[in-house]
Amino acid sequence: MKLYCVLVVVAFVGMSSAFRPYGSNVPNGANVRACGVLWVGLGHTNSQGGGERNPFGTDFAAAGHQWTDALCMKDSDGDGRTNGAELGDVHCHWKPTNNAHLDPVSGHPGICEPIGSPQCAGSWMQDCS
Repeated sequence: MKLYCVLVVVAFVGMSSAFRPYGSNVPNGANVRACGVLWVGLGHTNSQGGGERNPFGTDFAAAGHQWTDALCMKDSDGDGRTNGAELGDVHCHWKPTNNAHLDPVSGHPGICEPIGSPQCAGSWMQDCS
């Protein structure tokens, strides 16, 4: 029984961290917050990841799960700020290998902000509840 429990726990831990490396494929990917929580599932509607993708997740997948100039300059969530600006890579210079200077995170590229504003009326997320 103990061996079975250990195997279940090991399998769960492996599954829950399977996509975490994607956070290292975008600037400040481990530092994005929304609704007062750290949003480790950056490309998903669930803050912890998994399940349905948000607009940034759809665009990130279309870009081959890589940070490209086109993805950086795109405004995935339609809030008027580019993905790069929201993630602190205003000039789209960051690459996973170059440690380019990044500004602080100023928003979530998959959540139209400010949440609940008229500008974001058609967004998938209307409140933080």
